[in-house]
Amino acid sequence: MKIGIYDPYLDDCGGGEKYMMTIASVLSGKHSVDVFWDDKDELKHVENRFGLDLSKIKLVKNIFTPKTSTISRMITSKKYDAIILLSDGSLPLLLCKKLFVHIQRPIEIKKFSLLEGIKKSRVTAFFCNSEFTKKFVDSQFGIAAKVIYPPVELHPVKVKKENMILHVGRFRVYHKTNGTKDYKKQYVMVEAFKKMIDHGLKDWEFTIAVSVKEDDENAFADLRRLATGYPIHFEVNKSNKELWEYYSKSKIYWHATGYGEDLMKYPEKAEHFGISTVEAMGAGAVPVVIDAGGQPEIITDSENGMLWKSIPELIEETLIVIASEQLRNELSKNAKTRAKDFTIQKFEENVFDLMTV
Repeated sequence: MKIGIYDPYLDDCGGGEKYMMTIASVLSGKHSVDVFWDDKDELKHVENRFGLDLSKIKLVKNIFTPKTSTISRMITSKKYDAIILLSDGSLPLLLCKKLFVHIQRPIEIKKFSLLEGIKKSRVTAFFCNSEFTKKFVDSQFGIAAKVIYPPVELHPVKVKKENMILHVGRFRVYHKTNGTKDYKKQYVMVEAFKKMIDHGLKDWEFTIAVSVKEDDENAFADLRRLATGYPIHFEVNKSNKELWEYYSKSKIYWHATGYGEDLMKYPEKAEHFGISTVEAMGAGAVPVVIDAGGQPEIITDSENGMLWKSIPELIEETLIVIASEQLRNELSKNAKTRAKDFTIQKFEENVFDLMTV
């Protein structure tokens, strides 16, 4: 099969881009795969950042830019047996034999016009990254989307655990898609950890591993200043291999995306799945994460992690895990078992099943 793949946010190098380019990598083993993008350096950055093998993928002209006419886009798309694209809810009019639309986050769709209805009828299948996202997509599109959970690469843990709380995520001053400031709530977590230290916690550190774009470096310096004088460390722009070392060393993992937001009105401001949470679990770190978005799909509270709704709960549950080695070991063991439900092998099976629809 000749397959085309398009991700409009490829230059963002986030979880969605890892998801889409993993699909590209998986399919390139058996099919001819083109990625619609104009900058080779950005694709190479994604390959290096996530440790993906994209050597069999061909980069072709991006036909999804405004500079490409609808007619030209349709003519080019007709050459493909299938096109897979990441969508924000908008749909292109294409003539490929099969069209698969991936939606990463809850979206709000305006009433469909006749043209939009025609575009929708051309979609072979919609698929999402979690049941959380699917619930909103199904409601908005009037469909039954398939769920394909993101793949998580797990490795043996070869280092000794340390008294470390870890958070992994992009640093964003402003989320360009959903308009949220401090999207990952890193400022919130820094303040929570500072409060724990101020109230007597000793011999523990908080490590924040973040990817930071050049445009955000000045704002990131403000976050660093906020942590001054506390055992808070920042690891910037690390590769997946380097991140695994931090996952392996940490005893506890924090995630707070969605905290303080009106998630009934703006569900897109929650974490849509939680790849970093699963990676941490796979390394035996106990997740103490917000009870929102896709996180409750991953974690059963008090069985393989802890879920919280407020900052006092975050602090209290973290201190409980710190205080009891027996509880921490039990949660860690169960977390590692749960993480195995999200392997690359299962992802591959689901992707190839999707292509047979």
